[in-house]
Amino acid sequence: MRTIRYILQKEFLQIFRNKGMLPIIFVMPIIQLCILVFAATYDMKNTNLYVVDKDLSSHSRELISKFNGSPFFTVKDLGFSVDAGEKELFKDKVDAILVFEKGFGNDVDLKRPAGVQVLVNAIDASAAGLYNAYIQAVIQDYNLHLQPKLINAKTRQPIQIVDNSYSHLFNPEMDYIPYMLPGILVLLVTVIGLFLSAMNVVREKEIGTIEQINVTPIKKYQFLIGKLIPFLIIGFFELGVGLLLATFVFKIPFLGSLGLIYLVAFVYLLVVLGIGLLISTQTDTQQQAMFIAWFFMVVFIMMSGLFTPVESMPEWGQKLNFLNPVSYFIKMIRMIMLKGSGFKDVMRELGILGLYGIAMLTIAVNRYRKVS
Repeated sequence: MRTIRYILQKEFLQIFRNKGMLPIIFVMPIIQLCILVFAATYDMKNTNLYVVDKDLSSHSRELISKFNGSPFFTVKDLGFSVDAGEKELFKDKVDAILVFEKGFGNDVDLKRPAGVQVLVNAIDASAAGLYNAYIQAVIQDYNLHLQPKLINAKTRQPIQIVDNSYSHLFNPEMDYIPYMLPGILVLLVTVIGLFLSAMNVVREKEIGTIEQINVTPIKKYQFLIGKLIPFLIIGFFELGVGLLLATFVFKIPFLGSLGLIYLVAFVYLLVVLGIGLLISTQTDTQQQAMFIAWFFMVVFIMMSGLFTPVESMPEWGQKLNFLNPVSYFIKMIRMIMLKGSGFKDVMRELGILGLYGIAMLTIAVNRYRKVS
């Protein structure tokens, strides 16, 4: 233990002497968390509409007013030509065009099918689907308003055929911040753990101190433990700061156990640090370590389920995702924070991460060659 303590002192001195690394560790993650939580959202607010109203009837104006009153839409311009609207679409100034042909109001008065044409910018297929869904929802609401109501012959009151009631569990207001913040916090902890540990041992190779360490009586496991513990502590610190921001700045309800989150984070960091240590022992320069770590980081993020559901992936992708530690941690931290899940609820994922961590650390230690 005494030897490990001396190695820890050396590592912390190196970290705090490196003035360029301190902002990366302590400042950048906080700034990124505060920015990315608002940037990474699926809410399509202020969708820009160009309205082509060839009818100029009270019905077309009423439907246009519904779009104006919606928080999801902004009517940027009103014209009489589809070509003019398409020019705005080509310039990327509007997201969709709403076209009312002549006779729309007359069809509504005569209770005949009245058509509204919708032209959507579908360069981003995901966003286009949401634009179309929001537009259809407004039109459907207006359509229901026009439909004749069924009247009870005795009471002369509208008949309620189906009474539909619902509630959104764990996120009543359907806000994306509670959903996105835990996942982004996981990514920031991963960046700290993976990148810094990946460049740690290889940095000793670059500056030439690895040979001096190798000829000392320090055992291999002591050296590697001393290398990993500082980044484990830093990862815990980053997680704690993120949880404080989530609770007091973003007002996200914390329903689960703080101790359980740190237990999950401890096991997860063992996995990430093991991967980083393995990369560090197999590379000769920090640049090589950084590129390899970035390769794995991109794959882990895109397959983690943070931005797209894992269930939407092809079957082979879902099976491959079994090797993605980020997906396990994101799933568990969301369950604990937003659902209040306990140890039994996350036991399977935690067990898989534990085995993953043992495997990665064992491989990394065995691949490190110490000559003394």
